[in-house]
Amino acid sequence: MSLLLRLLPAALFTIGTAAAQNVPPPATPFQMTGNIYLPNKLPATDARVAALKVPAGFTITKFAEGLDMPRMLAVMPNGDLYVSNRVKGTITLVRDANHDGKAEVMRQVAQKPHLHGVALQGNKLYISAIREVYVAEVQPDGNLGALKELYHDLPDAGQHANRTLRFGPDGKLYLSVGSTCNACDEDNPENATLIQLNTDGSGRQVVAHGLRNTIGFDWHPATKELFGMDHGIDWLGDETQQEELNQIKPGAGYGWPSIIADGQHYPANKPKSGESYEAFDAKNQRPLLLYKAHSAPLGLVFNKATQFPKEYQNDAFVTMHGSWNRAQPSGYKLVRVHFNAQGQPEKFEDFITGFLVDNDKSEFGRPCGLVQAPDGSLLMGDDDNGVIYRVAYTGGGKKKG
Repeated sequence: MSLLLRLLPAALFTIGTAAAQNVPPPATPFQMTGNIYLPNKLPATDARVAALKVPAGFTITKFAEGLDMPRMLAVMPNGDLYVSNRVKGTITLVRDANHDGKAEVMRQVAQKPHLHGVALQGNKLYISAIREVYVAEVQPDGNLGALKELYHDLPDAGQHANRTLRFGPDGKLYLSVGSTCNACDEDNPENATLIQLNTDGSGRQVVAHGLRNTIGFDWHPATKELFGMDHGIDWLGDETQQEELNQIKPGAGYGWPSIIADGQHYPANKPKSGESYEAFDAKNQRPLLLYKAHSAPLGLVFNKATQFPKEYQNDAFVTMHGSWNRAQPSGYKLVRVHFNAQGQPEKFEDFITGFLVDNDKSEFGRPCGLVQAPDGSLLMGDDDNGVIYRVAYTGGGKKKG
């Protein structure tokens, strides 16, 4: 050994030798996995609807049927319901003219490609497509005036094309923009976000990021804090990644795609910033509650009315559309999220179940859009069977099922 090598520090010599040998870092054990299973589709017959399990004192009835894939819902103070169909790009007026709990009028009032999210403010209906947001005047007869384009440059769709809209207690319009992929580093900073829009089309800003696909979101009636259900990453097995209930805070990040669920590291997407997983996780928000993986939460609304019993006041309801990539199906139900007196979520519990039948081999409903009607009942769409249900409290009785 030369005199120069004898004088070099041992650590430097070791590092240099390893680099020269091009020793790779240790591998991270990881395997993508999953199942595909969709129950057989059955019609939503009156007998099947009557067999649905609901809490004591509640009823679920067909408000409207024969619709073509009713997706998102928005309701006027007079009870008129506007329903989107994302495939045909239509908006349909659904009206219960005699207020008997069943609609008699179903009339198409607008059509543009990919219409999906709907939100009402005064006599204006705001509608989101993939890259566009429109506004239309609601006419006295329920028809819509011409659709005026407010935005035309929203991010490209990719995997999650279903933009949803909602007005906050601040009077601002909020738009959910999902990710283009299952898990990836997005190039467009508006993907996987919640965005605040100006209703005159003059501009927008990102409110929160790192949200893979938060279709359902709403504000707590008392605290005015915003909560949303985010969809977990697919192909991580039947039980991973669980769906997330987040409190969405201005300027906050929610970890996707590097941090999933309750702080787990997703090795396929290291933090884009170059930070360690631990440092990145510390800067992001953790979910407050987790729900069974692949249940696909879509609609989320808080109970702001007084028709339901007092113990339901300020609780939230979430439609679980139902899984497709797990061996045993999850979702296919309406769930309640119980919030405590401080305005924080404590637990999920089943509210309406029974859409899965034949030992979970068949289904006759995939809950989708959800809105609270002026009388305090819930209107819930099923985009698989073309039905809108009315969930009401009538008092007394024993729990069905």
